[in-house]
Amino acid sequence: MNKAASKHKRFKFTFALTRLLLQVSNELARSKTVDDALERLVEISTHQIGAERGTIFINDPKTNELYSRVSQGQTHREIRIMNNSGVAGWAFTNEESLIVNEAYEDKRFNKVVDTLTGYITDTLLTTPFRTADGKCIGVAQLINKKDKTFTESDLELFEAIIQQASVAIQSKIILEEREKEREQEMDFLAVVTHLSSELDLSQLLDKIIPTITRMLNSDRSTLFINDKKTNELFTMIGQGLGKVELRFPNHLGIAGTVFTTGDTINIPHAYADLRFNPSVDKQTGYFTRSLLCVPVKNKKGSVIGVTQVLNKKGGVFTDEDEVRLAAFTSQIAIGIENAKLFSDVEKIRRYNESILQSMSNGLITLSPESIIVTANYAAQKMFDLSENVLVEEEFKSIFEKSDQLLLEVLENAGGSELIDIKISANNIVLSSNITIQLLLDETGKDIGKTVLIEDITGEKRVRSTLSRYMDPALANQVLSEKEGLLGGTSSMATVLFSDIRSFTTITETIGAEGTVSFLNEYFTLMVDEIQNEGGMLDKFIGDAIMAVFGIPLMHEDDSDRAVRAGINMMAKLDIFNEAQKAKGLVTIDHGIGINTDTVISGNIGSPKRMDYTVIGDGVNLASRVESACKQYGAHILISGNTYAQLKGIYRTRLIDHVIVKGKTHPVALYELLDYVTNISAARIDNLGFFNDGMRFYMDGDFVGATKQFKLALAAHKEDVCSQLYLDRCAHFIETPPQGIWDGVWTLMSK
Repeated sequence: MNKAASKHKRFKFTFALTRLLLQVSNELARSKTVDDALERLVEISTHQIGAERGTIFINDPKTNELYSRVSQGQTHREIRIMNNSGVAGWAFTNEESLIVNEAYEDKRFNKVVDTLTGYITDTLLTTPFRTADGKCIGVAQLINKKDKTFTESDLELFEAIIQQASVAIQSKIILEEREKEREQEMDFLAVVTHLSSELDLSQLLDKIIPTITRMLNSDRSTLFINDKKTNELFTMIGQGLGKVELRFPNHLGIAGTVFTTGDTINIPHAYADLRFNPSVDKQTGYFTRSLLCVPVKNKKGSVIGVTQVLNKKGGVFTDEDEVRLAAFTSQIAIGIENAKLFSDVEKIRRYNESILQSMSNGLITLSPESIIVTANYAAQKMFDLSENVLVEEEFKSIFEKSDQLLLEVLENAGGSELIDIKISANNIVLSSNITIQLLLDETGKDIGKTVLIEDITGEKRVRSTLSRYMDPALANQVLSEKEGLLGGTSSMATVLFSDIRSFTTITETIGAEGTVSFLNEYFTLMVDEIQNEGGMLDKFIGDAIMAVFGIPLMHEDDSDRAVRAGINMMAKLDIFNEAQKAKGLVTIDHGIGINTDTVISGNIGSPKRMDYTVIGDGVNLASRVESACKQYGAHILISGNTYAQLKGIYRTRLIDHVIVKGKTHPVALYELLDYVTNISAARIDNLGFFNDGMRFYMDGDFVGATKQFKLALAAHKEDVCSQLYLDRCAHFIETPPQGIWDGVWTLMSK
């Protein structure tokens, strides 16, 4: 080729290149955003050089990663690689262009990108992406030349295109950053404006949180407030979390660290940081990558919470993000405290209103002129009057037929308590306890009164009825504890029966008048001990007493109360007998039986006559246990049911396993010996020998049992139980029991 032809060819190439570069400048100038410009740049490059696709990687100095701002093909997700990895990393690190026409043969090639995209790379053309001042900020790359290989001419053209585009791209980046800053500032100002007028905390946060998320270009943000009562951080709202409340101790995780130290934390990789608490992610199903957390401080400088922003889009949070978020939180702290104060006041107001409406007592508030200002639901219901009728009316005009004392007290300046007086309105008359309290403002000025009305009309009727069944103090406690206790109920209780021995003979001796006097004195002593332990006298049955512990009010130690009552009844019996001896009168003995079981309690009888009592198998068994005292020579017997419930430690001995008359299941019987004062050494020996004898007896060794019971009887000759078992053993030695021996004895008498 001659010089003229060569010169002409060079001219045509230069002219074509100039037109191409001018086209690049024009296309990029028409692009509205940086992403549009980059995408157009890749389209021009791939078209002019004949590549299948192209990508521009931008360096992230925070993480030392190259990430794709734009890519061609079907894959549009972000790709991130270390800025020293692969062909792109080599070109960025060395700031050199290179041609790779056998990608999988080149050691610098990173196969991970192909794995992520599913695309197979054969050839690569790579050149550094520089700003106008020559600073390398990324890499431009073309993939797979359509006619198989890239040439030096391709590289020269690619470098020229990228260099031509750098000025326009950098300008758009600067303009885009300025526009983002302006939008962020406008958002900032808009939210700050709302802070001064918004008092609803939820609505305030609805405005703040989306602004933070948008301002920092993140996935989501959350504001954690400290709960001083529980020392927990909790979210008031979280974008993307709806209204889900998350709570955790205020020292855990990144948020806890920021709250306790007051220092900002910026983490590019959350799961690589030991301070990160992954439990929140587990609750929400969210995956946290990057995280920025700053303290929220009030005007006194105290940390009241933390703001946490998650997953910066396109990278990690920068120093500039930290500054902006810190500045923003200093403003929102004021609004949060104001809104929180307003919210607390509203909660207190609603709480107080709820209390007033839920009160069973009527509450009326009056102005200083005794005009009704408010009346709660209970007050309206008491007199069947609506709030509209009561409010703004003079108290006297509504309650004019009430006791004059009440109306006079309302004219006085101070408060007062009125017990059991009549209050009347709308033809409804109530017996009431009324408390009048003066209302004062913060300066001590009189602003009215409150009138608290406790309706005791029904209580007076019930108390009168209950006082016939039990001690008046217990009746008062029943009424104060629960309404409706007079209905039939099934519950656990301990029943005590006591019965005077040989009472028929005694009555024949002392006559009718003496019997009444005798019983009145005896019953008074015994009932006092029952009531001292919180028991209820159920009834007198001739000379017998039936008492219940745990009805109508249950205690944790009702079995112990019954046992203590029985012990004290024995002590009072000794005192009673001493007084009888001193008067030259007859002395008595009695037996006591105690059983714990399920009983039915309630008003039983006819409409004309009823008793509040207990019935059931548990009551019957208590009666049988008392009757068994005679057979075993015991003063106090308790069932195995009661023994198992005892919380205290008592001196007892197991005396039998019996089936009482009318029953099929055996019950253990224990003799209670704590009533015995100054127990002798011989009596202690007696108990030891007897217990040993019982073990032999229950094992079916009647010969061994006989030896022990003889020793027991020798130690205490009055021990009826030891003699009883000697007789039983003699019977079983002569006539061995048939079948499997279980030691159970059947009582034939009631």
